[in-house]
Formats: sequence, C-alpha cells, structure tokens
Amino acid sequence: MRFQAFWRAALLAAVLGALPRAFAQGLPDLGDTSGAALPPLLERRIGESIMRDIRLHDPSYLDDPELSDYLNQIGGRLAAAVPGARQDFEFFGLRDASINAFALPGGFIGVRSGLLTASETESEVASVLSHEIAHVTQRHIARLLGAQQQMQLPTMVAIAAALLLGRSRPELMGGAIAAAQGAAVAGQLSYSRDFEREADRVGFQTLAASGFDVRAMALFFEKMQRYTRIIDDGSMPSYLRSHPVTTERIADVQNRAAAEPYRQHASSLEYQLVRAKLRSDVGDAREAVVHFAGVVRDGRHASEAAARYGLANAQLRAKAPAEAQTEVARLRAAGATSWMIETLDARVRLALGDGAGALAVLKAANARHPNRRPVLYAYVGTLLDLGRPQEALALLAEPLRLYPRDSHLHEARAKAYAAQGKRLLQHQALAEVYVLYGSLPAAIEQLQMAQTAGDGNFYELSTVDARLKELRAEHAREMQDARKR
Repeated sequence: MRFQAFWRAALLAAVLGALPRAFAQGLPDLGDTSGAALPPLLERRIGESIMRDIRLHDPSYLDDPELSDYLNQIGGRLAAAVPGARQDFEFFGLRDASINAFALPGGFIGVRSGLLTASETESEVASVLSHEIAHVTQRHIARLLGAQQQMQLPTMVAIAAALLLGRSRPELMGGAIAAAQGAAVAGQLSYSRDFEREADRVGFQTLAASGFDVRAMALFFEKMQRYTRIIDDGSMPSYLRSHPVTTERIADVQNRAAAEPYRQHASSLEYQLVRAKLRSDVGDAREAVVHFAGVVRDGRHASEAAARYGLANAQLRAKAPAEAQTEVARLRAAGATSWMIETLDARVRLALGDGAGALAVLKAANARHPNRRPVLYAYVGTLLDLGRPQEALALLAEPLRLYPRDSHLHEARAKAYAAQGKRLLQHQALAEVYVLYGSLPAAIEQLQMAQTAGDGNFYELSTVDARLKELRAEHAREMQDARKR
C-alpha cells in the first residue's frame, strides 16, 4: 500500500531528525525496557512527528471523531489494565482493507478499517489492540534500535520502520533487507520475532485483565493467517519474516487460553455501529443502500440495530434523508439507544432542513453523554451552522479547559470567533490548532496576523505577544537542533 512506504519514510526522517548527534554516535547496549536507547520523551516526539505527517498527507487517515472515540474507549480500557503503565496512548483509524493494526513510537496506535469490518466480536478487536499496546509498553522500538549499537543509525532505523510498521505485509521486508546490512538484518529479524512473542504474551495478559474473551486472540490469529495466505505467495523464507510462524502463535495462544476460565464478553452496541458505519461509508452509496437493505430484509446480521444504522447512514450518503429518517425512527421504536444513533438522527434532520430539531436532539444527547466529545463537536457545529456563535463559545469554555490539546475544540472556537468578526481571537485560536498539528511556522504566522488584526484590547494583545515570543523561541530551538545534526 502506498501509505506503508510513506510511514517507513516518515519514521526514518522523524528519527534522524529528532535524534541528537551525540545520541547517534553512541547507543548503549540494552537488555531490558528500562535501559532502552530511545528515551520516552524522544519516542513521543518522534511519534508526534509521524502523526503530523499522517494527518496532513495520508489520504487513508480517517478523521472520524466517532471512530476515534470508540477506538480510544476500548484502547483506554485495555491500557488501564497494564500494571504500572505510565504511557499515554492515542488510537486512530485508517481507511484500508488490511486486517491489522500497528504501533508507532510514543503510544500512537493505528487501526486499519479492515480489522474492524473483518472482526466478528469486540474481543477480537481488543486482542489485536492489546498486542499493539504491548509493543509500546515493552518499548520494542527503542529496544530494537539499541539491540546492535555497532550498526549505522540509518540502517537501524530503516529496519525498525520496516519491521514494526510492515508486520502485516511480509513482502515489504524485501526493500528493507536489500537496503540494509545482510548479517545485521538476520539478527534483527530474530529480535523482532522475539518481540512478537512477547507482545502476544503481554497482550494476552492485558486482554484477560480487561475482562475480554481471551479465546478471541487465537480466533483472530486464524483470520489473519487466512488473509496472509491470500497476499503472500509463500516465496519468502520463514527466517525473513518479522512474525513468528503464524501456526506457532495460534498454538501458543490456544494453550494459554485453555488454562483460563471461560469468560464470555458481549460486544457493545457501539462496536456494532462503528463496523456498520465503516461498511456503509465505502464505495457507491446506492450499492451500500442495496447491501444493507438486503441485510435487514434477510436478517443476515448480528445486530438488527447496527444493520438499520448502516442502512440509514448509506441512505443519507445517497441523498435520501427521508428514507434515512424512517430507519432512525424504526431504530428508536425498537428501543436501540446509543449516542451514535443520536448524532445520526441529528445529521438526518440537518439534511432535511430541520436545524432546530437537530439542535434539540444534540442538546439532549450532550446532557446524557457529557464525556462523548463527538456529540459535543456535533452540537457546537450545529450551533455555528444556525448562526449562534456566542452559545457555541459558551459551550466550548469548559471542554477547552479540560482538553486543551483537542484540535477540534480549538478549530470550533476559531470558527465561532470568525462568525462574530473577532479577527484577533480567530487567529489566536487558529494558532493553537497549528501548534497541535506540529506546524510552528504556521502558528507563528497566525499570531502575527492576530497582532495586526486591529480589534484586540490591551490584555488580548499582551497574551498574543507572550505566546508569539514563546513559539518563536521554541521554533528557534528546533532550527538550532536541526543545524547541529
């Protein structure tokens, strides 16, 4: 896939750009996570750099607040079960049919849409996420880079990128192998296979501690094995694979599961709705309508509510909001309750021109689900669409205090100020959006525009000046560090 090469290049550039020169000259030999060559703060910086490029340039990146909310809910539950974990995690989705997920430095975990749509239970998704969380908590990227200090740093990073980001596609190893030192590669591949086994073991423990069905891990490994057979013609020798042999992993996890008491975990409605949304958002809208209509008609579903949700979402895409409204009404009549149904209802009402009705739905949903930021985003967005920016700003005040690193909230505030004609405050809010995107030059430019807006009071101008001075100093440090490398 085109974005996998992009990620490998991004990781290489990020590491080479973030590592100080002294760091590259002498990497310590490491045997455990406590002495990893890459300090946690530097790992986070590298991850943030890669994420900035993915958000801005990768067309497969899914900027879907509802998907992100679900992934971070289930991922947060798993991370909370890891003893002594002090790592912040951020889970995000990508539009790709591959059945896998991957971990980036610093706790960023990408989930391909194919993983969710191919899964049959929430525990299967949790099993893959727990495996990726283990890669992060066990600091495998740092340990991989420190495993052979005699290697040249670019070679080490290229191998790390290829192995950790291309695990689901064994054929991607060819490029890394051709570009790297042959003798070192064999050792690093073996080291990566050990990492996969460790991630299976630690991930299994996390899955059990989180209350999910541990048998799901082996079941999903079998799905991945079937998928790998489709994309791999078997020409690559087993010793050049980053995974252990899949049958060995399945057997090992099955043995672990056999020793655990049986625990059934019912998949949440949100899990079913997210899968339905992903499926109904793909391809031609009318074909999606026909598909979900057939699923509902024939009863070929694990959740009728999710099937109807998918049908309504597809009808909305196909510009048939009246039909979508009928499906939403049937959902409500059947007693299905979820904040995702509320946001769908609001989108349908907006498509029908019923802004007041959409606002009423979202206001009630926000009161019932105060911690669901996608509901808040939709509520604020509807207020802005209806020309009520002052109410939107009042609604944003507390969430911005609680979540100062939420770019969606800062962007909504910028739109509200723009609607009021408050140019200084608009540019000031946009500057924070660019800071969170990792683009300091753009943030500095916005603050310079705020200085010359001509509508700020003394306090507002002083705040802008202070923030501008801070960002210029930070940018100067970054440029100085870059010149030293």
